Amino acid sequence: MKKEVNTIWIDLNEELYKFILGKIKNEQISKDIHQDVFLKIQTKIHQLKHTSKLTPWVYQITRNTIIDYFRKANNKNISINTLDIPEDQNENFDYSKLTSCINKKIESLSSKHREAIVLTSFKNYSQKELAEHLKISYSGTKSRVQKAREILRENIIDCPNVESDTSGKLIDFENSQN
Repeated sequence: MKKEVNTIWIDLNEELYKFILGKIKNEQISKDIHQDVFLKIQTKIHQLKHTSKLTPWVYQITRNTIIDYFRKANNKNISINTLDIPEDQNENFDYSKLTSCINKKIESLSSKHREAIVLTSFKNYSQKELAEHLKISYSGTKSRVQKAREILRENIIDCPNVESDTSGKLIDFENSQN
C-alpha cells in the first residue's frame, strides 16, 4: 500500500496541488488541503476496486475535500454551488500529456473552442476567469467549454493510444513520446 501511495504522489502531486490552488486561491490553505487529500488517499486506498479509475477516484477525494473546507469555513462569500469543480471524471482528463495525434485534434478545433480548451486545461483559467477574459457571460463560457470538451472527446476517440468505454467516454490513454 505504501508503494501505491508513493506512486500516486509521484504521478499526481504537482497536478493536484495546482488544481487545489486554482480553486482555493490561497497557498497555505491549498497546501493543507493537498496534505489532507493524500492522507485520505493513504487511508482509503483499499477501497479502490479498479486501478483504471485511480485518477478519477483521487480527483473525487480532492473535490470533496475542497467542498468540506468551504463547508467548515462557513464562508458566506462563496457558495459551494458556484465553485467551478467538475463532477464528471472526464472533466479531469489531462490533455497536456497526450500524444501528437490528440494535439492535432486540439489544433483542429475552431479558434473559439481551441481557446476555451487551451486556457482552461493548460493555462489553469477558471471558467469565471475565462468569461472575464473573453468578455462573455459565465453561462456562455460554461457552455463553450463544455461544447469544446465534447467535440474534442468525439474527435480523439480514433487516436490509437486512447481507450474509451462503450458509451464513448474517455477512460484512459497511453502516454507515448511522439
